[in-house]
Amino acid sequence: MVAMAYDAVLLLSFGGPEGPDDVMPFLRRVVKGRGVPEERLVEVAEHYHHFDGVSPINGQCRDLLAALRPALDSAGITVPLYWGNRNWDPLLADTVARMRDDGIRRALAFVTSPFGSYSSCRQYWQDIASARAEVGPDAPVIDKIRHYHDHPGYVGPHARAVTRALASLADSAPPIRLVFTAHSIPVSMDAAAGPAGGRYSAQLRETAALVAGAGAPGVEWDLVWQSRSGPPRVPWLEPDLNEHLEVLVKREVEAVVVSPIGFISDHLEVLWDLDEEAAATAERLGLRYARADTPGTDPEFVAMVVDLVRERFEDSRAPAKLGALPVWDACPPNCCRPAGG
Repeated sequence: MVAMAYDAVLLLSFGGPEGPDDVMPFLRRVVKGRGVPEERLVEVAEHYHHFDGVSPINGQCRDLLAALRPALDSAGITVPLYWGNRNWDPLLADTVARMRDDGIRRALAFVTSPFGSYSSCRQYWQDIASARAEVGPDAPVIDKIRHYHDHPGYVGPHARAVTRALASLADSAPPIRLVFTAHSIPVSMDAAAGPAGGRYSAQLRETAALVAGAGAPGVEWDLVWQSRSGPPRVPWLEPDLNEHLEVLVKREVEAVVVSPIGFISDHLEVLWDLDEEAAATAERLGLRYARADTPGTDPEFVAMVVDLVRERFEDSRAPAKLGALPVWDACPPNCCRPAGG
C-alpha cells in the first residue's frame, strides 16, 4: 500500500455543455466579466451546435475517471476519486461540498492542462480557493499536481500519434512538415507566465521538441497557435495555424501533420479548429493533411496520472521528466498573472 498523504484524488477540468440548451449559459459563464459581446458568443455557439450542442470534454473526463479507478487501485491508492469543473456541471464547489460531506480532509487535484499560464494553471488555483470559500471552513484542503508537459507519459502518446499520422502520409512527396499547435493566449499573459516570464510558450516549445525527437526524428517542425478568441487590438501568440498553412504552401510543402500538443484529449477546439477549419484550409490550398491523435485514455497517459499522484503521496519519489525546464508543486505569489494583471 502507498502511504496516504491525501484522502482523495480530484479530477479538475474546464467543463462543457452537454446539450443545445446548455451552450449559451455555458459560454456566458466562461466569459463572465470579460466584456465579450453577445454576437461573438453566438458565433462560438455555432461550433458547439455543429456537434449537437455537446462538448466532448465531459465525456472524455468520464472516460479518464473510468480508466483511473482501476489504475489507482492497482497502485495501492484506494482513496475516493472525485470530479469537478470550472464552468459546467459537475461544478467544483458542488464537488467540494460533497467531499466535505464525505469526510474528506485533504485532496490532491489533477488538472486537465499540462502547462503554466493564468488560464491553464493559476486560474485553477483560484477556482479551488473560491470553491473552498463557498463551501466554508470545513471544506477540504486541495493541493494541485505540478505541470506535466515533459512527463514521459505525456510525450510518449503524442509522439506515437505523430508517427502514425506521418505514416498515413507516407506516399506524399517530400517535404512533409510537422506542425504543433496549442491554444493561443494574449502575449501579455504569456509574459506573466512564471517568475521569469514566457513559461507557457517555453513549455510548449520543450514539449514540441521532445515529441518531434521521439516521434518524427529528422522531420522539420513548427510551433503555431490556434483558437484565438480575443479582440483584434490585443496581441496574442502567433502565428495562427491557418495562416501558417498558407506560408507552408508558398514554401512548396505538399503535406502536413498537425499535432495538438496543447491538449490532453479531443476538446472542441481540436474537433472544430483542427478537424473542420484547418482541414478545410488545407483542402483549399491543395495541402495533404493529417491530424495526430491526443492522449485521451492511452494507457501510458493514465499511468502518468497515477505516477504524478504517487509523486505527491511518496515524498521520496523523484519527478519523472524529460525536459530541462524546472517544475514545482506550489506557485509563487507573482506567478502567472492574467493578461494586463
